[in-house]
Amino acid sequence: MFIRFMSALRGLKSLFRNAHSRPNSARDEVVAQKQLMLTYQQLDDGEQLPFRQVGFGIYSQHDEDGILVYIFSRIGVRTCKAVEMCAGTGDECNVANLLINHRWTGLLVDGNPKNVDLAREFYRRRTETMHWPPTILHAWITRANVNKLLLDAGYDGEIDLLSLDVDGVDYWLWEAMTVITPRVVVLEYNHLLGPDVAVTVPYRDDFVAEFTEFGSDYAGASLAAFIKLGRRKGYRYVGSNTIGTNAFFVRDDVPCDALPEADPHEAFMHPRVRFGMEVRHPGVKDKRWVEV
Repeated sequence: MFIRFMSALRGLKSLFRNAHSRPNSARDEVVAQKQLMLTYQQLDDGEQLPFRQVGFGIYSQHDEDGILVYIFSRIGVRTCKAVEMCAGTGDECNVANLLINHRWTGLLVDGNPKNVDLAREFYRRRTETMHWPPTILHAWITRANVNKLLLDAGYDGEIDLLSLDVDGVDYWLWEAMTVITPRVVVLEYNHLLGPDVAVTVPYRDDFVAEFTEFGSDYAGASLAAFIKLGRRKGYRYVGSNTIGTNAFFVRDDVPCDALPEADPHEAFMHPRVRFGMEVRHPGVKDKRWVEV
């Protein structure tokens, strides 16, 4: 089974490499992903594959697309609904592959009106979504309005996926969300803070991240903070992407032996993460952090 899996994954990545030079590349891409999902579904219930092996990116910034395909292959799909908070221009985000290649429906929210216009145009031009594009909203997301934004867009109860990456008060927004119960949650965390401290930036409606040449150094929350919050909300941490930017959570009432609770320390092994903890962290360690 493992040999068949590796063969399918190699074939899929080969299609992605040649995507821009082949006239039927989009169709091939869909077929390859469907084949890969069927291969995953044939694995024994308790057979685990590390996220490092299953990750790939088509529309996601890093390897989140492949990890999500793997997760939903193992736990199944119920609603085919996804929400992404701070979706940017829509063509590079965690839900785009599911919207385009798996015909999910979705809600994308972003605080930049130019991003919203570009996202609407992107999904209007895609043949896969032009007849029923995702709902794309311009809004500055706060604790006070996040639930109303969801309800007004027709999103409540169970959905399959929530992706949250606002480069700021992510912890407080996830804590405030009560009207949706995603089966899977993807959260960007601040790996500069290491695996052990549970802290977040303080809440402000107008919080704006502080960037350096490397990225948003003063923003977000630590992985430990999200794990604690996840447990309170009924989620288990099942792993992170390879370079330690996004954490994946599965709701506790979604059983899957192949996706048990993961050790957060394993998310801090990549050289990029070590660089962040050793070189970038001193620049923000004396900033105001809230222990949670």
